Amino acid sequence: MPSPRYAVFGHPVAHSLSPRIHAAFGRQTGIAIDYTAIDAAPSAFTEALTAFATSGGTGANVTLPLKEAAFALADTQSERAQRVGAVNTLVRRGATWHGDNTDGAGLVRDLTDRHGLDLRGRRTLLIGAGGAARGVAGALLEAGVDGLTIVNRTPERADALADALGEPGRVHPRYLERVGEAGEFDLIVNATSAGRAGTVPALPRALVGMRTAAVDLNYGEASVPFLAWARAHGVRDAIDGLGMLVEQAAESFALWHGVRPETDAVFASLQSRNVALVSAD
Repeated sequence: MPSPRYAVFGHPVAHSLSPRIHAAFGRQTGIAIDYTAIDAAPSAFTEALTAFATSGGTGANVTLPLKEAAFALADTQSERAQRVGAVNTLVRRGATWHGDNTDGAGLVRDLTDRHGLDLRGRRTLLIGAGGAARGVAGALLEAGVDGLTIVNRTPERADALADALGEPGRVHPRYLERVGEAGEFDLIVNATSAGRAGTVPALPRALVGMRTAAVDLNYGEASVPFLAWARAHGVRDAIDGLGMLVEQAAESFALWHGVRPETDAVFASLQSRNVALVSAD
């Protein structure tokens, strides 16, 4: 019988820090980890996941652009994954895959525990409506933000995510070009991949208030354009996605192995090495 294997699927995925993070968690907990990165274009994801399962695949993380496809491929899904239609963690149960989403829990833990932000009552803007945005939207609402405005380059996607969240009184889709009319936000979350191309969505200065925190779900080079915009416009806090990456990985590790590893030392190690990071998981 093949030995248990774990992996992160994405396209591209060679940059991913997930193998390094899970190896560190394995050393910390004394659990032997066979974890690799598997590049799979959307058209090849189904075949790649089937081959992975056949070779002993027991658990997988899923990054851009495959999170919504992973939701469709999962035989069962957790309630939090069902709410937003995106999966970032797959758990093998017999001959089937169970899909979950640890992104939102990872983001909230990073912002509240590591950065000391109180999310309650924060008027929040979510930029993007793809798999990354879907993964965190529900958790932000559960953390008590005061209204969630969603903007996306394609308005229909923002409308679809707002509908999926099922809280019309708290969730408001808007056109990206008219977001400046919405006033100031206490929390602005960039969940787009525009930073990969060195760009940032056109955002007005009027969005930033006295206590605004700006968060990019990307890390490293891909987070630079948005966080540069945020700092230039005087945000109080500018936070990239590295901490979220480590925290969501710890949540996935717990689903697979039944123990949640400590994250601070792993996070500090990645920060101190100043690794050339290029994208978000």
